[in-house]
Amino acid sequence: MSAASTPAVRAPSRWQRWADSDLWFSFTRSPTAMAAAVIALVCVLGAVFANWIAPHNPFDLATLDLTDARLPPVWLEGGSSKYLLGTDDQGRDILSALMYGSRISLFVGLASVALSMLIGVALGLLSGFAGGVVDAFIMRVCDVMLSFPSILVALLIDGVGRALFPNAHDTLAFSVLVFAIALTGWVQYARTVRGSTLVERNKEYVQAARVIGVAPWRVMFRHVLPNVLGPVLVLATIQIAGAIITEATLSFLGVGVPPTSPSLGTLIRIGQDFLFSGEWWITIFPGVMLVLIALSVNLLGDWLRDALNPRLR
Repeated sequence: MSAASTPAVRAPSRWQRWADSDLWFSFTRSPTAMAAAVIALVCVLGAVFANWIAPHNPFDLATLDLTDARLPPVWLEGGSSKYLLGTDDQGRDILSALMYGSRISLFVGLASVALSMLIGVALGLLSGFAGGVVDAFIMRVCDVMLSFPSILVALLIDGVGRALFPNAHDTLAFSVLVFAIALTGWVQYARTVRGSTLVERNKEYVQAARVIGVAPWRVMFRHVLPNVLGPVLVLATIQIAGAIITEATLSFLGVGVPPTSPSLGTLIRIGQDFLFSGEWWITIFPGVMLVLIALSVNLLGDWLRDALNPRLR
């Protein structure tokens, strides 16, 4: 048979390569990871599409009716099919408030992790690649940051930001909150990337790039960075849950998101005032939602850590 008549071999598609990968194989063999992914996906979709699937808009004051305040869930006596999970003290639908509140919690968590990852990866890469005085200075700053409780630092920064800008717009308030959480989370990324960079900078491909005259910044970001991102992605997945819990803690203490845009932490704080009077659903359901999000993300992070660890294969 001639070469011209030989049928061309089609390259596998991106989905086929993903379906044949070790990561997908590990995911399909882990019931815990699949269950966590389903829970996380449902929570994220409910938050993202809250405007379309939520039964009510809990933050539209024109639609609130105080006569519907503190109604129990539909399966309890006195419940209404209009409010499946009951209402709070202002007549807001709990189910709708969970969707809108989880959107705020997820946004703050993802934004703060992205910012802390950007800062930590850049400083860790610089510290490990440059070495010397630069490395010592950045690591001492990391040691100082680790000596303070993260929630205390976030509480201090967020409180100072609110004191400096008492009449700030919601956008600025969200920015201060994201910065406060990110400032306490970049240290882990910096130390992780620095350790990986110290290993990578002595390998042959880095030495070859230096010999042919490649600029140091190009070696760092073009050659070293892609090889140290594995542990960073695992750490980011795990820290998303921590950032969401930190935001909920700050909101619970009253220094988190603005009251006009309550997150899950704010809903828990509001419901705490009615917990011992019998209206347990006002605080229990936001707490369960927060636990489901944090637990599912943590389980996915644990699976990803094991799946990317070559020693466990």
